[in-house]
Amino acid sequence: MTEATAAAGSASSGRAAGKAASPYLRPSIVVGGGIVLLFVLLAVFAGPLSAITGNDPYAEHPEALGAASVPSGFGGISAQHWFGVTPLRGVDLFSIVAYGTRISLGIGVFSSIISLVIGVALGLVAGYFPGMVDSLISRTMDVFFGFPFLIFAIALSAVVPSGFPRPLLLTLVLGFFGWPGIARLVRGQTLTLSKRNFSVASRVMGASPVHVLWHQVLPNLLPLLIVNITLSIPGRIGAEAGLSFLGVGMNPPTPSWGRSISDAVQWALVDPMYLLFPGMALFLLTFGFNLLGDGLSDAIDPRKGVRA
Repeated sequence: MTEATAAAGSASSGRAAGKAASPYLRPSIVVGGGIVLLFVLLAVFAGPLSAITGNDPYAEHPEALGAASVPSGFGGISAQHWFGVTPLRGVDLFSIVAYGTRISLGIGVFSSIISLVIGVALGLVAGYFPGMVDSLISRTMDVFFGFPFLIFAIALSAVVPSGFPRPLLLTLVLGFFGWPGIARLVRGQTLTLSKRNFSVASRVMGASPVHVLWHQVLPNLLPLLIVNITLSIPGRIGAEAGLSFLGVGMNPPTPSWGRSISDAVQWALVDPMYLLFPGMALFLLTFGFNLLGDGLSDAIDPRKGVRA
């Protein structure tokens, strides 16, 4: 009896340990989520953090510059300027990175949401209504896939009035051109899910297509969509930085990682800090989102028997 009791206790403790070891506590999710959370806090508290040393991303500090308008010392790093200052103007680099986080993170997140809404809506319709509707949406996807986005973005930046908010413009452009990949993914999953027993049963009971898509198909797509948007945000952040690097993104003096990296390239040999900190910020944020997305993908993989 004692041995049986011990065995039962051991089995019970094993089950408890299994439940306690949540798949969402894997290292990639914890580390990636921690990095993303750090940058979210940096974006939210950019003002107070910069105000600690009395700086902002627009004020110039010529006293921190030495000969040839190059920052004094090691990139101008000091107790007042944690990341140093920029050449020529002496703007606090930490303030640029902190306020630039708002631009990069905001554009990445909201453009991904726009793409997600458009892609999910069109993907559901294309997957549930095969035939002419599916063909029309699929051909539209092919057109967008082959469209020269970079040329369009450069041309649009020259056409749109300078008074139009540039962050909003970049968000709309990146969001509008980012939906085909999501739509194609959702379409393929909808084709499969709409033929499952639960979807067929709903239709037999008289459910409308909207009810089936909203209550039967879409809930089963949520884990996939969560992973997709997590992995798409780094691409949008990189695209914004790339456009700013090319001079068609954020206009000066608005702080932007991409524009800072573009300006810092010509100073890389004499002031490497100017290139290092914005570049590291861009790398760490994209790395954090990729880690988080990969971890979530593994955690909710149905082949591993884990349900979201």
